[in-house]
Amino acid sequence: MTVTELPAVRAAQDLSSRELKASLIDKGVAYCLASYVDIHGIPKAKVVPISHFDRMMRGSELFTGAALDGLGQGPHDDELALHPDPDAVTVLPWRPNVAWAPGNLRYHDQPWHMCSRTVLGKQLARAAKLGLRFNLGIECEVFLVQREGDRVQPVNPFDVLPKAAYDVIGVLEDLHWLDLAVGYMNDLGWDVHSFDHEDANGQFEFDFAYADALKMADRFVLWRLMIKEIARQHDCEATFMPKPYSDRTGSGAHLNMSIDSADSGVNLFQDTDDKRGRGLSRLAYQFMAGVLQHAPAVVATTCPTVNSYKRLVKTGSMTGYTWAPIFISYGGNNRTHMLRVPMVRPEIEDETSHDGVYLSSARIECRAADPSMNPYLAAAMMLAAGLDGIERKLDPGDPIDINMYELSDEELAERGVTQLPRTLLEAVDAFAVDKLAFDVLGKELAESFIDIKSTEWWEFHNQVSKWELDEYLSKF
Repeated sequence: MTVTELPAVRAAQDLSSRELKASLIDKGVAYCLASYVDIHGIPKAKVVPISHFDRMMRGSELFTGAALDGLGQGPHDDELALHPDPDAVTVLPWRPNVAWAPGNLRYHDQPWHMCSRTVLGKQLARAAKLGLRFNLGIECEVFLVQREGDRVQPVNPFDVLPKAAYDVIGVLEDLHWLDLAVGYMNDLGWDVHSFDHEDANGQFEFDFAYADALKMADRFVLWRLMIKEIARQHDCEATFMPKPYSDRTGSGAHLNMSIDSADSGVNLFQDTDDKRGRGLSRLAYQFMAGVLQHAPAVVATTCPTVNSYKRLVKTGSMTGYTWAPIFISYGGNNRTHMLRVPMVRPEIEDETSHDGVYLSSARIECRAADPSMNPYLAAAMMLAAGLDGIERKLDPGDPIDINMYELSDEELAERGVTQLPRTLLEAVDAFAVDKLAFDVLGKELAESFIDIKSTEWWEFHNQVSKWELDEYLSKF
């Protein structure tokens, strides 16, 4: 772009901004949240009156990066400016006088390399150069709890079934807040397909339509914010902690992934002539192979907390298996692998009438992801790993269509199957030695992630727990 073109571009942006502002005023918006996330995926914002909307869209809102984790600034640095994405400005249906305006951080009018949304944008641009568009669906799970001292309990005292999955009474008794959440999600255009009582007590899941990865990452951040607000309006807490109960299954945030042609919109993961019988294309298998190869490092971002790895165990729930993956492997419609290939069911959709990408389409599901993730960093690492597999034409081998939990160590070794990291420390160590992590996040953000997550692990490890006191205090 030449210097002489800049005024014309700015004029066009200002016109679009004025039109967007007028639309928001018509809808009753009084305030906007100029928003971004920190390294943990926690939303941060300044509240801007609608009268200053135009200035906000030009980057008026400045943030002291040294005040937050993972932004790479000291107290001596100039502030970071937030530039909202006009396509992502969203009126909050539960607070209709407020609009959420997520965007990207810039420093001296240049993209800030430690901005999570920018990190994902770079990987999406890399895919676009290959003619590819990354679609993402996130299965959103949450526990509704009340804290009682050192413990939490399900909000509903009658929700005590040892096998609570799909429980009708459990759903109906919580329908007052579930109905609000689903209504708001549909007001936002997310097209909720279904929701249900999950396997654990007080646990629920929402499934809604696919979108491109950036849009879905934005939605996931907003979904957590929305559910938390709804819960607190009902005098309880929505927790996205993956494993709040030691004797119940944990919450996942399964990533359903496919790639379209950027030009035609055709799902490039689908091939009805797949000799492996999974309905996947060679491109899909290459993508999957890349994810499996980089899995230990990727999981540091998809399962980024100490608590995450208390979910990724074979047993320990009241229903027997935890339903969480522990192996770096894939299969068909098989929930014992890190990567699952769900059944392709085109008959479910009217292919002539819908615009979105549906969860009945050919796709790959990563089950090693949970709701504590920063969705921008997780999606960026997942996409980069998949693109590496595509560019290197990797192959994952044949699917393993058996219950992985029942294989012995010897049988796993014979099949060349290795295990996912068992702790946050193992995942961070894997992240630290995988060049992909530094290519995706950049040196400074990758090192910041390693430092923050290593500290998180050791702070946990150095605490003396009640279990240790009970087990060792009088034992010897």
